[in-house]
Amino acid sequence: MSSEASNAAPETGPQRVDWVEWLVPVVIFAFCAVVAYLTTTFEKAPDIIVGDAMQPRNFPLFLVALTAVLNCVLIAQMMRDGAKTRNYQPPQTLITAILMAMFWPGTVYVDMFLTFAVIMFLMCLVWGERRIWVAALVAVLTPLVVFFTFDLALEVRFPRGVLTNIYYG
Repeated sequence: MSSEASNAAPETGPQRVDWVEWLVPVVIFAFCAVVAYLTTTFEKAPDIIVGDAMQPRNFPLFLVALTAVLNCVLIAQMMRDGAKTRNYQPPQTLITAILMAMFWPGTVYVDMFLTFAVIMFLMCLVWGERRIWVAALVAVLTPLVVFFTFDLALEVRFPRGVLTNIYYG
């Protein structure tokens, strides 16, 4: 036996597929399918109301399609690089989950856009933004742009809350 053959790395054979790693993309596709189905239950808005504009189900379908495309990118990355597992989750993950869980009660009992701003500000800080003014700018401008885009351009009225009561009068 030559010295070259004895120093060669042993072949590992086909790698074992860990199906748990594929659970996230499968759940995302299932979510997309459920939301796409639910949009078929939306009533068609009369032409006198929407005219040539989008029907109510088009925007959720657009978001579902975008999510599915991004999920395909995730799958391609997983196939190329293999799924990377961590032995731990960074604390930002848990804090983000808690903030997201707080969004619904804040929206229902306080105000959608006030809650949106506070949670965005906190998430900026949690994920590493150290310039308070940048976090505050993002937290104020993003909800304002969303609100006025939907309110003025699309004529969508939002649920009443602290700030929306002031605006709607």
